[in-house]
Amino acid sequence: MKTIHLLRNLVVFLVALCLIWPLLAHADWPQFGGPDRNNISRETGLARTWPSKGPKVLWTVSLGAGYGSPSVRDGEVYLLDRPDREKDVLRCLSLETGEELWSFSYAAPGSVSHDGSRTAPTIDERYVYTVGLLGHMHCIDRKTRQPVWSKNLLSDFGVSLPRWGVTQAPSLHGDLVIVAPQAPDAFVVAMKRDTGEVVWKTPSLGNVGYSTPVIATLCGVDQAVMISASERSGGTKGLVAGISLEDGTILWTYDGFQCRIPIPYATALPDDRIFITGGYNAGSAMIRINKENGGFSVREIFKTDACGSQIQQPLFYDGYLYVNSNSNEREDGLMCLTLDGKVKWKTRESWFSMSFERGPLLLADGLIFNLDGKKGILCMIEPSPDGYRELAQVNLLGGREIWAPMALSQGRLLVRSQREMKCLDLKNP
Repeated sequence: MKTIHLLRNLVVFLVALCLIWPLLAHADWPQFGGPDRNNISRETGLARTWPSKGPKVLWTVSLGAGYGSPSVRDGEVYLLDRPDREKDVLRCLSLETGEELWSFSYAAPGSVSHDGSRTAPTIDERYVYTVGLLGHMHCIDRKTRQPVWSKNLLSDFGVSLPRWGVTQAPSLHGDLVIVAPQAPDAFVVAMKRDTGEVVWKTPSLGNVGYSTPVIATLCGVDQAVMISASERSGGTKGLVAGISLEDGTILWTYDGFQCRIPIPYATALPDDRIFITGGYNAGSAMIRINKENGGFSVREIFKTDACGSQIQQPLFYDGYLYVNSNSNEREDGLMCLTLDGKVKWKTRESWFSMSFERGPLLLADGLIFNLDGKKGILCMIEPSPDGYRELAQVNLLGGREIWAPMALSQGRLLVRSQREMKCLDLKNP
């Protein structure tokens, strides 16, 4: 009888684990842009109102200056920090308390314009993949906390240090890790996750920019989509390109979007569409990928100068795009855009209305969280094509250039400035 009782308990436990495990996985934010790299969380149960002082701050940690956002997996927060101009530090913190569990640092002397960390680590069940400001790429074992392999995307592939440093967030697909050194003979590269061995590389796609490859399924085919830079003088054109994940073959290209400093990566949308946006007067474009006669073709749906995000990724929700249409040249604020390029509304209608500057935004549980990049004000917004609907706001962070993307895991929102990172409770504010 005792054996039967134990077996029954084991069965109940395994069934419960099978039910809970997908929910736990969905609560992770394991890479730049979240689970699906679209800055959208699948979490639910978030509060619709905040106290007057804003949601509860569960913990705060000090950081070096930078723009690198955190990633979260299994209750652990990973962040690549750059406390000075001599080294990079991978920090692993407890999501529950903010306590530093361990760190790994390496020498990286040097500086660029707007110094500091750049992008988020990418985490799988065994490893953490990071790319530092000066091109140092590491695969770190989460258990031993030591490098499994390392490379330098500049020196190993023959690339000069870009003016604003290296801004690569590794993408994972199967047994591959994919980054863009943007070298003439290795613009995008796929390496084996376990060893760093190069599996394939693409030829040049244009000039060096600050975008990163993103994995998308277009016309039923998984592929990497990459955006390259154009020359200021109008010489070499930049490209948006689809790349085979099997061998690095270029599947299709589009040269209708030209940005001399591309930062946001491509946003994949339903019906094989892609939205591209940028600053520096590049505007935005929408294209559709078609597959016919064994090959791919591209059709431009629209181009517009009415919308352009210099740094942050757009959000897609319920048939509309929500974009912080801000850059050096414009401050439109948060904008709602139709999928044929029409502006439904924008928040910056007068000098005193909200612009959000170049701050990050994130979508979860039917809510947009938008952080003003200049004032540090966090707003909770109900997305609607009918107009801007703000539910709550709080003055949260101080300083300047609060541009690091946010992360959400287990109802906890991670936000950072140039000197600290805070963890907010969005379920029990």
